[in-house]
Amino acid sequence: MINEDKPHIIDLPKIQDNRGNLTFIENSRHIPFDIKRVYYLYDVPGGESRGGHAHKKLRQYIIAASGSFDVVLDDGKNKTRFSLNRSYYGLYIPTMTWRELENFSSGSVCLVLASEYYDPTDYYYTYDDFMKAVNENE
Repeated sequence: MINEDKPHIIDLPKIQDNRGNLTFIENSRHIPFDIKRVYYLYDVPGGESRGGHAHKKLRQYIIAASGSFDVVLDDGKNKTRFSLNRSYYGLYIPTMTWRELENFSSGSVCLVLASEYYDPTDYYYTYDDFMKAVNENE
């Protein structure tokens, strides 16, 4: 059973072959939501970070499709750092989790699978607004 309340690493199927490996994702069979949007970050300059927001209802699954980067998550009480550097596992991020992506290696590609279509009203764009919402929900 997949825990939908806490961020955690989810391993994906890995089919090994002398010609190269293959990994696949099948919606709610491997991650706890149906995929409505896919996007990827690439050519992130050295020293830059991405993210810096939280979502009200969107959930994500983040994979280092190439290279490596760190994801720092904050639920309003605890911060946790995950280092992603393999394409056969990824990080599940539930709702109401502030995220920062940093330490991108050269040539890295961050693949993001999202549970919802893009909706600008689903974002907390400032940490202060995020923390106000966290404290209201307690």
